[in-house]
Amino acid sequence: MINPITCRDYPDPDVIRVGDTYYMVSTTMYFMPGCEILRSYDLVHWEHASYVYDRLDSTPAQRLEEGRNIYGCGMWAASLRYREGVFHVCFVANDTHKTYLFRARDIRGPWEKSEIRGFYHDNSILFDDDDRVFIVYGNREIRLTELDADLTGPRPGGLDRVILKDDAEAPLGYEGSHFYKIDGRYYLFLIHIPRGGRRTESCFVADSPEGEFTGGDVMSDDRGYFGMGVAQGGIVESPSGRWYAMLFQDSGAVGRIPILMPVHWEKGRPVFGDAGRIPEEFAIEDLKPGYSYRPLTGSDDFKNTSIREGDADSFGFLSRWQFNHEPDLSLIRHNTDGGTVEIRTGRLSTNLVQARNILTQRTAYPGSRARVSLDASGLREGDYAGICLLESAYAFLAVTRREGKLQLVMARREINVPSIWGIREDLEPAEEMAVQEPDGASVILSAEAIFAGMKDEARFYVCDGDTEKPIGPAVKLKFLLDHFTGVRFGLFLFSTKETGGTAVFSDFRMENDLG
Repeated sequence: MINPITCRDYPDPDVIRVGDTYYMVSTTMYFMPGCEILRSYDLVHWEHASYVYDRLDSTPAQRLEEGRNIYGCGMWAASLRYREGVFHVCFVANDTHKTYLFRARDIRGPWEKSEIRGFYHDNSILFDDDDRVFIVYGNREIRLTELDADLTGPRPGGLDRVILKDDAEAPLGYEGSHFYKIDGRYYLFLIHIPRGGRRTESCFVADSPEGEFTGGDVMSDDRGYFGMGVAQGGIVESPSGRWYAMLFQDSGAVGRIPILMPVHWEKGRPVFGDAGRIPEEFAIEDLKPGYSYRPLTGSDDFKNTSIREGDADSFGFLSRWQFNHEPDLSLIRHNTDGGTVEIRTGRLSTNLVQARNILTQRTAYPGSRARVSLDASGLREGDYAGICLLESAYAFLAVTRREGKLQLVMARREINVPSIWGIREDLEPAEEMAVQEPDGASVILSAEAIFAGMKDEARFYVCDGDTEKPIGPAVKLKFLLDHFTGVRFGLFLFSTKETGGTAVFSDFRMENDLG
């Protein structure tokens, strides 16, 4: 079995090849550092290559301050291109309503930030052979706009036209543009959901940017997984001339996972997989046989030995970690000699999703388990510190201090989200499902998430050596549209009564491939 690729939440992929190296970018939304780019030599195995930015605009919402947040917003659906020795990454942020362009000569950066005038949803940039630059974008109504040579905005007098419209009754109109020039023709790939259908991949072709784009659906396949169609992403050519598509599939609470498939051409039209069906096995070229890939997620002792691997790409942490929103580093002490991370609170929060400085890692299909050692002796009255499964309908296991005494609390947050533009500010506390006395201020907490077969279930444990004792009931995990991301493990601390409390985390261990 080749698919799923990464087994983790890497939605809206765009993929390119530079020499013998493939690069893939995906949506990271409100997590920082953001706009992660992965690297591969065979399109199947991937590792971290770069974050495009540590901080975007440092707005109060991006910093999770003043009661604001960017859940469900932040950077979406980047276009990744390479031209004349320069990498280009273009995306919009739905909180600032800006279009950002980052450029670098090295995939590791430094990345130079600029803006393109206008708002280009789910855009795709094409550098044409005659030095013209086009950007295609939109939802339901797809537009093609010619940009100026400096990529600062529309070219005066340049091409600007609607090239495609979807059925007004389609549940999801055409979007997720990926635009290419191949053998002199212009190909536009899109996702949509037709009436009565599922997520579907479409392709339209024209002989010129000014010409008529004709085409339709080219693939509607769910790989036998609960009707979850595979669509939206980029195509790429191997050195030998083989073509592949990297699209994504909704996979429940774990998120949206990349899916790889071969593409061939018949009479100038792309054919995905086997006549529109994704094969389980197909030929792959390995451009660097024997290469050892760094894991995208995993354990961390928080020590110098890990940092010296050259992978400290997340505010001094391993690249597998991202913070929920922009962190306040003045409240974090990372002791790489002792292997500890101390978090201190600087403001009050009523619940988990308001907490700053949550350290997160993606969970993985078919299931993941994480455990961490916690020193809770520095908690103040009303503090909560522990391990969580982060989404808007979150759950956690924490140590709290009440009336001077420490208690273990397993809690969950049940929430209903009407749409993608639903709840943004959740001020309600979680519902406590179990409470018990800890053996002391130093505890080992564990969280488990099982996703196989859409089970989407979580359990929490208190650890005594190699023995894990369950606490609280199993809870249902969800992928909800207000956050629009897969469930993640998180290490957290928040204060409900007074600030200044501390929690010290160490010895984070993670297992994947749980069924």
